[in-house]
Amino acid sequence: MKICVACDGTQVAGHFGHCENFHFYNTENGRIVSDESVPNPGHRPGFLPNFLGDRGAEVILSGGMGGGAVDIFNERNIEVIIGVQGDARTAVETYLRGELQSTGSICHKHEHADECGEHQ
Repeated sequence: MKICVACDGTQVAGHFGHCENFHFYNTENGRIVSDESVPNPGHRPGFLPNFLGDRGAEVILSGGMGGGAVDIFNERNIEVIIGVQGDARTAVETYLRGELQSTGSICHKHEHADECGEHQ
């Protein structure tokens, strides 16, 4: 399984579209076997979900995310977990143990993007 985390460095980003980079974690048998960081190629409506899906992401972890992105991921059968905070690798390990749940909070207005991830 390939899990993608929206990050600022190695920390889960508060807002998916405005993150610095995406960390991809390849997992097998409930363990991380490799990881790769990819710079965010830029925020454009509808672009990032398809970009990440085309790179093989099966699960997306982020602090906050807009409804349009969530809809595209859902259409592509990519699981979305939002409301995540802290270290990206730790978040993936928590997900793999079945202990990470989405808050379901979706960012509705981009002018409040700096507040995303505070929906707990």
